[in-house]
Amino acid sequence: MSDGATMLEFMKAERDGEVLIVTLNRPDKRNALSAAFIEEIYDLFEWIRRSDEVRAVVVRAEGGHFCAGLDLIEHHLERRSASDFMAICRRWHAAFDAIQHCGKPVIGALNGAVVGGGLELAGAFHIRVADATTYFALPEGQRGIFTGGGATVRVARLVGEARMIDMMLTGRTYAGDEAVAVGLCQYHVAGSSVDKAIEIARKAAQNPPLSNFAITSGIAHIGNMPSADAYFAEAFIAGITNTQPASKDRLEAFMNKTAARVRHE
Repeated sequence: MSDGATMLEFMKAERDGEVLIVTLNRPDKRNALSAAFIEEIYDLFEWIRRSDEVRAVVVRAEGGHFCAGLDLIEHHLERRSASDFMAICRRWHAAFDAIQHCGKPVIGALNGAVVGGGLELAGAFHIRVADATTYFALPEGQRGIFTGGGATVRVARLVGEARMIDMMLTGRTYAGDEAVAVGLCQYHVAGSSVDKAIEIARKAAQNPPLSNFAITSGIAHIGNMPSADAYFAEAFIAGITNTQPASKDRLEAFMNKTAARVRHE
């Protein structure tokens, strides 16, 4: 994918140097996720995983809402069986795993509704930036359905089981600084979430690719392991990452006092 915009059916992708800006582009449906939309997400992030040119990704959305979740109208009209819907859920899992484990930092620029499956999608990002319009919800209880895109794993890890149950049972929403406090996003900005997300992506893109891969994939996998296995995996990843040529160059710069200092802004 060269610099310039590429139009997909449900998304746009545009290179900005080493950052790929992906735009959800179904605003008339509040960017609801159809089965075909999920397949497009999977294919795009598999391409991102293989790309040597893309060093970080920003995901934003057209329209007033980031993503309203599962395309409920499609689901209702399809009259799916239990086994049919289980297969749909597994494709959502594959697509969101492709995001989380693409090896590149993925930053979400959120606005409006980040609801249901939209929160499951956002939960696969490594960093989430919310603007003043953003709100988070899991209204599955009111819809008579249950999460199927990984929320019981990713969202429960972000906010805890008790908060997730509360959100699903009561329709409780979170926004603003409260959303940051409970772990649904890491940044809440008064201005453009897209501008902030691009700023973060450009900064992360300056890290060695192997370091970014270790951070974005290693931590999540280690979190699934018993402690003894996790310590071994951490040491193994550190052994490879901390001895890479890029690490040696940067440590030499630190030793020579030419590296950027860590400062609290």
